Amino acid sequence: MDTIASLFSFITTPVSWIIVQFHKVYGALFGDDSGWAWGLSIVSLVVLIRICLIPLFVKQIKSTRNMQVLQPKMKAIQERYKNDKQRQSEEMMKLYKETGTNPLSSCLPILAQSPFFFALYHVLSSIASGKKIGAINQDLLDSARQAHIFGAPLAAKFTDSAEKVASLNASLTDVRVVTALMIVLMSASQFFTQRQLMTKNVDLTVKTPYMQQQKMLMYIFPVIFAVMGINFPVGVLVYWLTTNVWTMGQQMYVINQNPTPGSKAQDAYLQRVLKSVTSHGQVRGRTRRKMVKAIVAKGPDRNDIERKFITGLAKLGLAAQEDGTVLKSDTAAAEAEGAAHKRQQPKRQTKAKRQTAATAGGAKDTERGTAGSKTSLQKQDASQDDKPKSPGKPASGSSRQAKSGQRKGPQRPKHPSKK
Repeated sequence: MDTIASLFSFITTPVSWIIVQFHKVYGALFGDDSGWAWGLSIVSLVVLIRICLIPLFVKQIKSTRNMQVLQPKMKAIQERYKNDKQRQSEEMMKLYKETGTNPLSSCLPILAQSPFFFALYHVLSSIASGKKIGAINQDLLDSARQAHIFGAPLAAKFTDSAEKVASLNASLTDVRVVTALMIVLMSASQFFTQRQLMTKNVDLTVKTPYMQQQKMLMYIFPVIFAVMGINFPVGVLVYWLTTNVWTMGQQMYVINQNPTPGSKAQDAYLQRVLKSVTSHGQVRGRTRRKMVKAIVAKGPDRNDIERKFITGLAKLGLAAQEDGTVLKSDTAAAEAEGAAHKRQQPKRQTKAKRQTAATAGGAKDTERGTAGSKTSLQKQDASQDDKPKSPGKPASGSSRQAKSGQRKGPQRPKHPSKK
């Protein structure tokens, strides 16, 4: 711990100073020794850090989307140079440079807040040990040791012994109940954040191993947080739970306002825009106009969701403009009406339905063939009955009545010697 503290000593003092400043504000409202004063100070520290990290979060979103788009090209490079690792790496770096993509950008927010996390962890550990650190003097140290959140001290951990918890004026049951509940909430928020990203804000037209990796992380990360959480002090759990909730809300906002092209979120967003245009006759809001402008600029490269949006505007007699606005257009309405009257292709039937139809058709053909053969036989019999019977030939009925063993038809006369 001393080694880690020395590594992060450059940030331990600023973190402790920020907490102390927030504690002065909340202490005036809830009391200096109140758990709410210290807990809200930690929450405010998280909010301040995450506000400063918003530019990195924007870069993370762009990098993640670019990585999704580049997955097919990356896979092709891997297949082409699978026996030449050096050439494969060179082509990958060339692809990243051409597209302006940095694979590490998706990890920037986590890497940027890691020093603050370890600094806060060391500050709380020092409070639990009764040691002064940074801007926390002896009076603040005693106040922090007396602060409890729902009966659990800020410096207590799930794995602490009963004696250590008792030294912080708390019971082991309260500490474990509070920490277990916070660990569950922390893991659940992490899972929900990753799940809404995978189910709503992913381009459904891109099927790559990258997507499978993201699905695995959706289940692995909550487990990692749960295992690590039992060794975190209550104050650190407050910090991590707050940052997870912030990430979840921030991501929800991005999904609703700036969805990934080709995703379910984009479909829902454009449906809302279309509904607003139907009601007001125009695209309201700078963000929405920017989205429409980007769709118009794509031209024939639009995805199915974007084409459906343009068609919806045309049905309303509107045409999207290059600046993101919409104008009345009789041509667009006529084209939409003509497209609606085009003959639609019949829906392809499943294999089982085709086999059933073929079997039924074969049975009908067999019945028609049988009926036809019966009809032809009847016609032949009728034609034979209508023909005149020659006197030298016996009737067909008499031939059928001939005894068995006798030769049908006219008999040759016997030789005179055999009479």
